[in-house]
Amino acid sequence: MTLPLLGAALRLSDLDPVRSWILDAGRPVEIQDFVSPAITGGDASDLVKGWRRALDGHRGPRGLHGPFFGLDISSPDAEIREIVQRRLLRGLEIAEMLGADQMVIHSPFTMWHRLNYVNYGFLRETLFAAAQDCLAPVLDRAAGQGCMLVLENIDDTDPLDRGDLVDRIGHPCLGLSIDTGHAALAHANYGAPPVVDFIAQAGGRLAHVHLQDVDGHADRHWHPGDGVLPWPGIFRALAMLPVPPRLILEVRADLADLPRTVARLEARGLAR
Repeated sequence: MTLPLLGAALRLSDLDPVRSWILDAGRPVEIQDFVSPAITGGDASDLVKGWRRALDGHRGPRGLHGPFFGLDISSPDAEIREIVQRRLLRGLEIAEMLGADQMVIHSPFTMWHRLNYVNYGFLRETLFAAAQDCLAPVLDRAAGQGCMLVLENIDDTDPLDRGDLVDRIGHPCLGLSIDTGHAALAHANYGAPPVVDFIAQAGGRLAHVHLQDVDGHADRHWHPGDGVLPWPGIFRALAMLPVPPRLILEVRADLADLPRTVARLEARGLAR
């Protein structure tokens, strides 16, 4: 059995130490410089040019982490949703310039929502309707350039929320993303299902995964193997999916050690 090929989430300043490792194997890259409104709201041309030069010769898949700070796709305020739309559309514009065919966006669902769906019977429908309205023009643009939006779990405690939203919208350019660390935090702190159940419930809708390790307390973004996550079980769950998702290592520090991290996973027969 061929082991899954892992990519990496990077800022341009992180690329040089692992550039050959990525380019030689055609690993996926997720570009993470464009999440801040200070960048997406300004002139990003130099950064785009820098990435184009740096990725010359790269033949693997490319993605972009879309803007997310302060952006709630389910805001009940239509004027705020217009701002969110502008930021996401700008993200897609940059994704197109960089040849990215996936853009990560953040889920709006929280533990408070889950606890209050019965208490406030209108709440879930209100969230879904607002998110659908917010994403409509963004998905139109995504379809025109061949880019998929992938909806990442952040504070989600029930993986069905994101899955049901994707099913309701029913757009071919909208899929699911799972962050293994976020899922583990929700499991440890809020009683959410474990990571493997997040994966299983996503099923064929899962197009993208952030692989990171945690201690169960905070969003550490440690290298896999440095925390408490059950990596053999996680990779078994991923192998059972009908379509393999894009697998991206999203670690916060020591990115030059990514080749060693992957070598350890390969030695365990998990990934390469």
